[in-house]
Amino acid sequence: MNGWLAGGCALLLCGVLPALCGVCTGPVRRRVLAQNLVTVLAALALLLLSQGWARPAYTDMALALAVLGPAGTLVYERLLGEELRADRPPAAVTRAMTVLSTVPVPLVVVPVCAAATPGRTTVKLLLVGCLLMAGSAVCMRALTSPPGGGEPVG
Repeated sequence: MNGWLAGGCALLLCGVLPALCGVCTGPVRRRVLAQNLVTVLAALALLLLSQGWARPAYTDMALALAVLGPAGTLVYERLLGEELRADRPPAAVTRAMTVLSTVPVPLVVVPVCAAATPGRTTVKLLLVGCLLMAGSAVCMRALTSPPGGGEPVG
């Protein structure tokens, strides 16, 4: 087992598993926020595992997850809008979820880009990182903004 595989397994066990528990329990808003976090962490784990096993196809799966994950979160926000507006999260929870969903992205993408062969793979890795950051920011804004699209809560 190399460091990439160890990092991917640690991310799955220490990040995705607790977030999955959040998806399965609690109020609706926490479930949707945790679903967004699982999407980001699973894509990052795929990038680490891709580098560890030298399988560039896993990078393609991470790219698909980076595109479809935020779209799924926004669909949930649209369908569960009434319940989400009734359940306002505290500002501390909103900040914590924003940090948890954005900070790990450059911490994983930059080392994987440095280890990857320059060229198309590096561009794809940077695209995955940008999509994860942008998708997470859009989802957090949509999930924490008050009705009518004003400033976010907190």
